[in-house]
Amino acid sequence: MRIVVLDGHTLNPGDLSWDSLARLGALTVHERTAPGEVVARAAGAAVVLTNKTVLTREQLARLPELRLIGVLATGYNVVDTAAARERGIPVCNVPDYGTRSVAQFTFALLLELAHHVGHHAATTRAGRWSQSPDFCYWDRPQIELEGLTLGLIGLGRIGRAVADLGHAFGMKVVTTSRRRPDDLPAHLEFVSLDDLLARSDVVSLHCPLTSETKHLIGPANLAKMRRNAFLLNTGRGPLVDDQALAEALRIGTIAGAAVDVLTAEPPAADNPLLQAPNCLVTPHIAWATRAARARLMETAVGNVEAFLGGSPRNVVN
Repeated sequence: MRIVVLDGHTLNPGDLSWDSLARLGALTVHERTAPGEVVARAAGAAVVLTNKTVLTREQLARLPELRLIGVLATGYNVVDTAAARERGIPVCNVPDYGTRSVAQFTFALLLELAHHVGHHAATTRAGRWSQSPDFCYWDRPQIELEGLTLGLIGLGRIGRAVADLGHAFGMKVVTTSRRRPDDLPAHLEFVSLDDLLARSDVVSLHCPLTSETKHLIGPANLAKMRRNAFLLNTGRGPLVDDQALAEALRIGTIAGAAVDVLTAEPPAADNPLLQAPNCLVTPHIAWATRAARARLMETAVGNVEAFLGGSPRNVVN
């Protein structure tokens, strides 16, 4: 059986092993695959694994031997799942591998906004502390999180992990989602979206990307936020209208933002958030700890093993 990985570099840049997958069949791993190379590289494969390489209806129609598509991520919008279902091809994702890593990174972004650690470390290295007339200096606000309100839009695994961290920091945590969970923890208050935006000092996005949530954070909802508020996005880029957020930061509608995801990745050089004031942009790395990637690899291989054993798991179509 032939197994092809279309874009293995981001999952495994060299610090993990493909051996467990190679034991299941004749394995070919491509670091990256351009759209025009997909069909030629996947031809004859029974199993194709993809992270961000798109598999369209037209491409699937040209791969008659394909029996399983594995997505090396939680989101699976890169695959035409309806076309795969019509062909009887299961599409399997990895639903839970990076919860703690993404929650940790969310707070790394928040703590950077609160303390500007990178800026102060850089200016110290440049000699400013050595030249200071005082024993310390700071030129950006230093913000204590205890007592502030953290608003979480979305309360899945990652949202709950971020809520726990916020509670540990002494923050008041409010949340909203499509429906009120039956098992809402005592330290969480369920509110409407408008109430969350109006009350929160920090708004963090952890909801899925759907037609209803695309550009959820746009001009109207940004205007409902507090002027001292921070916006965090470690979820999906299109949840935020990049241009609207850049403008809100420029005119001071909100105090700052930190995003690990953008509408287009990699972004165009003229993406407005790359030059927006009080805005941190990181290159989609919240998921990328070695521990999280190892769990992703283990689950992805397990998905292939389960399929070969006749009991596909984590099937999304």
